[in-house]
Amino acid sequence: MENYFLLEVGVEELPSRFVESTLTQIKENLEKSLKENRVEFKDIEKYGTPRRLTFVINQISDKQSNLEEELKGPSKKISVDADGNFTKPALGFMKSKGLDEADVYFKQVGKDEYLFGTLKQEGKATSEVLKEIVPAAIKGVTFPKAMRWGGKNMKFARPIRWMVALLNDEVLPINLEGIVASNVTKGHRFLGRKEIEVFSIEDYFKQLSKNFVVLDQNVRKEAIKSQAEEVAKSLGGEVEIEDDLLEEITYLVEYPTAFYGEFNKDYVKLPKEVVTTPMKEHQRYFPVSKDGKLLPYFIAVRNGDKHAIDIVKAGNEKVLEARLADALFFYDEDIKKPLESFVENLKTVVFQAKLGTVYDKTLRIEKLAQDIVETLDEKEILNDTLRAAKLCKADLVTNMVFEFTELQGVMGREYAKVGGENDAVAQAIFEHYLPRFAGDILPQTQEGVALSIADKLDSIAGFFAIGIKPSGSQDPYALRRQALGILSILLDKKLDINLEKLVGDALDNYDYLTFDKAEVTSQIMDFFIERIKNLFKDLGIRYDVIDAVLSSNLNSISDIHTRAVELNKWLQKEELVEMLTAFNRVSTLAEKAETDMVDEALLKEDAEVKLNAGFKEIKAQVEGFLANKEYNKALDAFASIKPLVDNLFDNVMIMDKDEAVKANRLGLLKQIYDTMLTICDLSKIVYK
Repeated sequence: MENYFLLEVGVEELPSRFVESTLTQIKENLEKSLKENRVEFKDIEKYGTPRRLTFVINQISDKQSNLEEELKGPSKKISVDADGNFTKPALGFMKSKGLDEADVYFKQVGKDEYLFGTLKQEGKATSEVLKEIVPAAIKGVTFPKAMRWGGKNMKFARPIRWMVALLNDEVLPINLEGIVASNVTKGHRFLGRKEIEVFSIEDYFKQLSKNFVVLDQNVRKEAIKSQAEEVAKSLGGEVEIEDDLLEEITYLVEYPTAFYGEFNKDYVKLPKEVVTTPMKEHQRYFPVSKDGKLLPYFIAVRNGDKHAIDIVKAGNEKVLEARLADALFFYDEDIKKPLESFVENLKTVVFQAKLGTVYDKTLRIEKLAQDIVETLDEKEILNDTLRAAKLCKADLVTNMVFEFTELQGVMGREYAKVGGENDAVAQAIFEHYLPRFAGDILPQTQEGVALSIADKLDSIAGFFAIGIKPSGSQDPYALRRQALGILSILLDKKLDINLEKLVGDALDNYDYLTFDKAEVTSQIMDFFIERIKNLFKDLGIRYDVIDAVLSSNLNSISDIHTRAVELNKWLQKEELVEMLTAFNRVSTLAEKAETDMVDEALLKEDAEVKLNAGFKEIKAQVEGFLANKEYNKALDAFASIKPLVDNLFDNVMIMDKDEAVKANRLGLLKQIYDTMLTICDLSKIVYK
């Protein structure tokens, strides 16, 4: 049988959101430590439930590989004295490395000889290595919140109660601050045996299965999904399964059993999100629908078998009934008056102490949204956009959103429809929160796009104006996420908007604050540039290409992205290295120019006359291609100047003794460089 190591860490029920990350961290810690300690292995499998974290290291070697390392010490002239004895530096080197005089020797390196020694170390048994690295791997896990227990120094998300450690069927008594590993595990908390002795890895899996533990999270997940689909089918509907909820439930149970519950049909008349939010967010239930319409059923997953399932069903129905009754009451109360009537109450809700109330924010959003609409020349949507801006935060003070905060925007849309607002206004109210998280949907309506950008940019501008900026991992107001949201919208809709001007417009709405507008604008643009770099990297664009297009001082994000994509393609050319070498030389000399003025009367050499004439033609071509956003053609046109540039460098001394001639030649190169910058900065491209 192939060597293996089995580790099970038994815990009190972990929060489901911690299980996957804990498994991953321990696995990575083990992999790193095994490699550092020269212990060979094939791979590490990880399995997790709320009560146990299990790892199987396959084909692990019996011992560390032997270490033989050549170490370099001081030079011979420093290592020995006139009598040929070792000096203090040499003896210090030997002592620090655990070497004897018999272990060292001199070796020629370049022109000098140096003292060397070979360190040999016999590999330890894998069992000894594991005793050291396993506790460290477990202790090395980080959590958003951790706890101590039982007088121990270590922290973990929940108390660790037992460990199983088998190395090739033999118990390895690893000690984790008094918790000593054995071969005794535990079954399901309610259905399985409290103590189960296991004698091999096969026995371990077999005993857990017999004791109602489905150890493999992927098997549990598939079981939950298939059971839920089968139950929904029996009800004449389809189960609505979201990946995040499915994963959460997977790590809430060890032995899943899906069952259905019912609720009053009257609740189906409510907006769908009003019913499904308490189900999913509060109770972890799957909704059931047919042809997109909600049915009066839900599917829950029990951590156990079907014993007394009717009692469990009734209990879950009772809990959901109470939540839906609250939702219905809140809904009926809220729709007794139009959404606009809630706007006045926003004056009592503080957005941020220095930035005013949420009502103040809606006024700023209105102004900025109008600027955006006018910039895009979409005047036909202006009235609906401004109306939506006025109402976009009103649902924050409704009964429903106060109780179910996840429904902000959703209830604004629904209450707007009930109040008689048109579809464009209602949808824009919902869309102005989009995207809410990474991978979320983006606004699709023009009104929603304008409102979403205005809302997010207002927050970024305000917080930067009062000196609150993200730093390191700290971003309490989610400004990074809001910036990425803006950029994602601009790219998705290919909007040609001058971002720097828009930032200025947003800052103008804070004219009651004292700040340096130019300085804050620069800070915000730098902030956006960092987000652009991250976004473009995720889209597969080279880092040097990103730097090249950002050097062009452009403000249209969509245009920058288009340039980056075209440059990415253009860089596949075979003659790339020669072209970039020439243009790097141009950029280096252009930086020394004090002016871009060129006096044609001072152009004496044939090479510089031809370059000047050829450049004028090429510049006109480049400008024409740029006007039509044909960036690949613009790059080709600009690159065609290379032979003329090479001819100049081969035959003309740029740094002429005559200062006027030198300045003239540098001015010509600066004109060429500046034209390059209208496309991108090719000097930023890394090449071999």
